[in-house]
Amino acid sequence: MLIARRADTRARADFATWKMMAKLNGASALPPEAQEFLASYQNLLAQMSEDEATEATIGAIYKAYYAEMGGAGTAPDVRPRAAKPAADNVTAFRRPAPAPKKSASVGAAAFAGSQKRPLPVALIFACLVVVYVGIRLYWR
Repeated sequence: MLIARRADTRARADFATWKMMAKLNGASALPPEAQEFLASYQNLLAQMSEDEATEATIGAIYKAYYAEMGGAGTAPDVRPRAAKPAADNVTAFRRPAPAPKKSASVGAAAFAGSQKRPLPVALIFACLVVVYVGIRLYWR
């Protein structure tokens, strides 16, 4: 089943790529096998709807890829599972309520709480000075 899923995924991706290249007039740059599949797709379009022709062509590509990837026997049917109806359990996005502003206290205590303290920067600078002086003294 793993080979079948890989072959189906690759067939769908390749067919979409080839179809887009054909729309952009780049079909001549495709490999010969891709050009053959696109020609068969064009023939199927004359006989059936686009969706049916697409699925038939992808089925043919899938069978070729399944055999190429080492799949034994006939390629198993790998249909996408029918999507179960999703329960509507999604909630609408709402912005969080703005945080209440703290009332300003008297003095510098309220200002100091919201201000960044320069202590870590000063501490790092002091350590760098100590290391620099230590290296200078060591090399003398």
